[in-house]
Amino acid sequence: MTAAPVADPVVLEFPDNRLLIDLCGAYDAHLAAIEKALEVQIVRRGNQVSIMGDPDASTQAASVLNTLYARLEGGRTVEQAEVDSLLRMGGSDVDTGTRAGDQIEMNIGETVEIHTRKKRVEPRTEAQKAYVKSLFDNELAFGIGPAGTGKTYLAVAVGVSMFIGGHVDRIILSRPAVEAGEKLGYLPGDMKDKVDPYMQPLYDALNDFLPGKQLAKLIEEKRIEIAPLAFMRGRTLSNAFVVLDEAQNATSMQMKMFLTRLGEGSRMVITGDRTQIDLPRGTQSGLADAERLLKTIPKISFNYFTSKDVVRHPLVAAIIEAYEADSGQA
Repeated sequence: MTAAPVADPVVLEFPDNRLLIDLCGAYDAHLAAIEKALEVQIVRRGNQVSIMGDPDASTQAASVLNTLYARLEGGRTVEQAEVDSLLRMGGSDVDTGTRAGDQIEMNIGETVEIHTRKKRVEPRTEAQKAYVKSLFDNELAFGIGPAGTGKTYLAVAVGVSMFIGGHVDRIILSRPAVEAGEKLGYLPGDMKDKVDPYMQPLYDALNDFLPGKQLAKLIEEKRIEIAPLAFMRGRTLSNAFVVLDEAQNATSMQMKMFLTRLGEGSRMVITGDRTQIDLPRGTQSGLADAERLLKTIPKISFNYFTSKDVVRHPLVAAIIEAYEADSGQA
């Protein structure tokens, strides 16, 4: 019996050895991730990389490496999240364009970047790029999808970008203080101490985009506010960038109250995950109501995410897909 012919390796050559080091990752971690995901073998010699294995898988691995190298040539970084995203998307979904603008840029290839005081933020999937664009283009935008898809993080990044660009005077971030198994009254401290743990993800996002001393000063001056949804009643939010996070846990009345706070010169973003509702049984989610009632109104944008847009650990995407598959069979 004659043995099956062995496919010739795919050989890539990268001229800049410094960029090649970043491409391979610390201890060749990026190459190892590609090898494991696509079941290929990657060997690096000098400035050449040889890929051996199934021809289709080798071609996809080459596409991933070429796309990531183009990012590095454009002055961007390559982290594990970019590698994982490309592997999920088939090898060519991460932008490679170069910096060309101020607060947000969109050029050939739909490159999108958000510039803040501490870092440059880049949406990693097509859904995220469309979402960021809608945040700049619409006064009211919804981001709906599973955990880890960047809904809140990107919304806060855009808010900081618009604030430092002088487009809004304030940033207001809010969440329903809905317990997921533990009652607020059982927590120690005063009202602020009880509420702050629910707001911590918003503080975390802000700390990524603004220096600590500046953030503390802006919070002290009330130019950045982080407050429970219940504290929004009776207010008119003008010249502000307003984010309501975890909106699936707002009731229909709370959602109506919040949406009608929108004032002149403001933008409002509503984010939520329809699969993580913590409201009492029989209570209608305000996010579902808003989606049903507002979809036909012009200048209100609805943006949807799936497990393919998850930018956390790759296992998060697999976990979400497993739960989605189980709910589909139920």
